[in-house]
Amino acid sequence: MTTFDNREKAFESKYAHDADMQFRAEARRNKLVGLWAAGLLGKTGQEAADYALSVVQADFEEAGTEDVVRKVAADLGGLADVETIRAKLAELLPVAKSQLMDEF
Repeated sequence: MTTFDNREKAFESKYAHDADMQFRAEARRNKLVGLWAAGLLGKTGQEAADYALSVVQADFEEAGTEDVVRKVAADLGGLADVETIRAKLAELLPVAKSQLMDEF
């Protein structure tokens, strides 16, 4: 292999790793948002964990976070508005990334 081939392979590996880590961070963030929302709804234990999983699954409906925002806003009703949910998503992404880095 040439130096160029080695660099290309390394770049492709890094890109794949970064994409995987971003996916994991967003899924973890959605779980954390789900647990936050579950707390507002008065859910605890397994019921809260199940709700958080449903928030993670909601993110697979479309690209971006709007599917998660719509689900959580609909479930919370008047307990939190859309801007609060978006702020919570933004707040928890660095937390999720930090948790993932601690695991690796």
